Amino acid sequence: MDEFHRIMTDIVQLARLAIQGKQKDAQVFIRRLARRYEQLEPELSAHLSSLLRQVQKPMQESSPVLRGAVVESMPVDMDSRLSLARVEHPVHLEYDPSWSLDVRTKLNELVYERSHEEDLRRENLSPARTTLFTGPPGVGKTLAARWIARQLERPLVTLDLSAVMSSFLGRTGNNVRNVIDYAKGVSCVFLLDEFDAIAKRRDDSIEVGELKRLVTVLLQEIDGWPASGLLVAATNHHDLLDPAVWRRFDLVVEFSMPTEMDVKRAVQIYLGNASENKRWIDVLIPVFIGSSYADIERDLKRIRRQSIVLKEPLEKRLKEFIAERVNGLKRSDRARLALSLVDVGFSQREAHDWTGVSRDTIRKHHDTGSRTQWQK
Repeated sequence: MDEFHRIMTDIVQLARLAIQGKQKDAQVFIRRLARRYEQLEPELSAHLSSLLRQVQKPMQESSPVLRGAVVESMPVDMDSRLSLARVEHPVHLEYDPSWSLDVRTKLNELVYERSHEEDLRRENLSPARTTLFTGPPGVGKTLAARWIARQLERPLVTLDLSAVMSSFLGRTGNNVRNVIDYAKGVSCVFLLDEFDAIAKRRDDSIEVGELKRLVTVLLQEIDGWPASGLLVAATNHHDLLDPAVWRRFDLVVEFSMPTEMDVKRAVQIYLGNASENKRWIDVLIPVFIGSSYADIERDLKRIRRQSIVLKEPLEKRLKEFIAERVNGLKRSDRARLALSLVDVGFSQREAHDWTGVSRDTIRKHHDTGSRTQWQK
């Protein structure tokens, strides 16, 4: 009798959504029913899933975003009239991103699953619908979402938190719901950047009830995300997330600070391909150890802009930049920098003047070919 009552409740709810014309909500509810009855009534579950696929395919093909037109249905804030999300389509990347092997493997996994959706559906499975990117600022989380959107040839829809967050807490909740409803109706990669700002711990005594309710709604939306799209949440502060958030995601990708090899590749990319720049690559590696990808890109592009605008040799700007940074380096990195300067043609005196490392020390390690780090 309980099961019969549950089925009747589901039918009434579905009828209510249909009568009210809430097509997107009806699709989300049908998707939940398909999962709920997957074990009890597999044939019913299969029929419901088949209906969803028939609806989603034409929706994807006719999406105004995919046609490159202006998205008139983009939700806006009631007061400011600002768009609550940013749309990028097609996505263009200036460079091919560089990540660790683990990160690259997981990102390729997301893309590869999308190209084998039919194989997964035959086994009653769907590709990953939601993923969480964690890591410090500037390590490529947002870039990864853009890369995925480019690989899938889907628009990237990014929740604009600065527009969504309203001084009226109830309106903030409505703004978030409106953007989510919009993103569900478009076959896209939906990026929730700065995810910790709206998914904080619900046991945080500082937060008021409305924000806690918003987190609850957000978790429910993540659970019901359609397989036609991909939700990507990115955070710099994973420790601030509500504990219930973690198990909601199909995949968690942890981004870390660049290794030495990553730094070298980033310097190669952002320094430019001119042959005279190549000798500076090994010189700049110890200068950028501990920096993020974003820091490396920002600093090297600034140096190149200054060189062009001031009509000065790039080498002059690089020298000044290294001189500014050298005092902040560890002793071992200063020593390595000194050897690199000598290797590319600077005198031992110049290397000493730049780094403060004694000429005797430079001579000793350069002559022996030693690259072991000095003890602090």
